[in-house]
Amino acid sequence: MSKLGIGILSFAHGHVRSYASLIKTYDDAELISCWDDDEARGQAAAAEYEIPYSPHLEDVINDPAINCVMIASETNKHADLTVAALEAGKNVLLQKPMAITLADCDRIIDAVERTGRWFSMAFQMRTDPQNIKMKEMILDGSIGRVGLIRRRHCIPVLFNKGFVEGPSKWHISREANRGMFFDDASHPFDWLTWIFGTRPASVIAEVDNVLTNVAPDDTGVAVFRYPSGMFAYVVNSSVTWAGENTTEIYGDKGVIVQNYGDAVSCGLQPPNPVGIKLYQADKAALGWQDVGIPTPAGHGERIAGVTRPFINALKAGVPMCTAQEGRISIEMVLAAYRSAETGQRIKFPFSE
Repeated sequence: MSKLGIGILSFAHGHVRSYASLIKTYDDAELISCWDDDEARGQAAAAEYEIPYSPHLEDVINDPAINCVMIASETNKHADLTVAALEAGKNVLLQKPMAITLADCDRIIDAVERTGRWFSMAFQMRTDPQNIKMKEMILDGSIGRVGLIRRRHCIPVLFNKGFVEGPSKWHISREANRGMFFDDASHPFDWLTWIFGTRPASVIAEVDNVLTNVAPDDTGVAVFRYPSGMFAYVVNSSVTWAGENTTEIYGDKGVIVQNYGDAVSCGLQPPNPVGIKLYQADKAALGWQDVGIPTPAGHGERIAGVTRPFINALKAGVPMCTAQEGRISIEMVLAAYRSAETGQRIKFPFSE
């Protein structure tokens, strides 16, 4: 069996390291080479994963041994690298967020359509067993018609001097990454798109620095209204030390609750934790039912959990998250920023 050849374009975003570590253990895929515009960063990673490094992008995207490249650069470089790789005939796995602007998202979509190459975003919620189970329960009617969702997705990184001043500090650059809400809220926004298959009707939001002043913003809340009438309330913060309850989904026939579903809660579980609970009105005597999907010991497992589904999806020729879906999460976060800036409810479709 021939192996899929995988190249890496930039190690700026740390998630790609999790993917690379696992690919080295696979018998159906292998790391071929890498490029990074930060030569020291690229050479260090190449040595760690025992693959060649080139300072020339063309050496990787024109290598016939490489079937797909994983792009993990700073966000503002996503569009240029993705278009170059697609036009060179390579398939692409792109780290989130998709791009800084909707115009750059459209450049990527155009390149995917012109080249016909496989393209997918790398959103770990789509490959996590608990999130997959919650989607299944929503779609199979386990709680009936959904009227309200609250989703928290938080991290503590802006309290971490090593993050703010170290190799990952590009995350707090307005030019490279726009804002921390832009970077991280794209996860739960994509989660909503993945489950309901549509953009919202409107959003009203607040985004600002509330506990720090080291980044363009550290916290945001957004309330989306969907065409069905459903409300989705999303909380995202980069200054949260701990948490427990991550997701609440309320329907006219029941309720789903997820605990320990983000970085600030996953590593703080009690003994024998219940990750997902289901309450159904017609089975009230049962009370809360444990759905029985184990919670990872740490959030790093969820991040690494993209890797096997990525290889399987690449082999099947079916993306985990299309370019068009990736654009919707950017549209949602940009609309939330506009709402916060203007104090107004913003309607979709949204245009910059």
